[in-house]
Amino acid sequence: MQTRVLLSIKPKFAEKIFAGSKRYEFRRVVFRSQAVSKIIVYASSPIQRIIGEFEVREVLALQKDKLWKKTRGEGGIEKKHFDLYFHGCEMAYAIKVSSPRRYSQPLKLSELCSFTRPPQSFRYIR
Repeated sequence: MQTRVLLSIKPKFAEKIFAGSKRYEFRRVVFRSQAVSKIIVYASSPIQRIIGEFEVREVLALQKDKLWKKTRGEGGIEKKHFDLYFHGCEMAYAIKVSSPRRYSQPLKLSELCSFTRPPQSFRYIR
């Protein structure tokens, strides 16, 4: 059974995912389920819509310096932003993006989910 997760992503990073220039989505906290195979992308404010999806190729869990060395060419962010985001974290996570697909029509949360508030980080969905 395919498990899907709704991720809140800042619009500038979501755009890079769908443009193909950001092949890793960085996270301080990641889902525990090994069965997650698809990410539904919720572009946060000011867009506040579900704009597409991508498949999960793998999830990396490494010390932040090692994660940067492995992903820096495909992460779609600068080292300064990476360091600021992971400040104080021992471990860092990166979701490898595969087959990104932008929806032709963005969706409101209520059109896909039973909840009305976007997740702070992520949320499992049916």
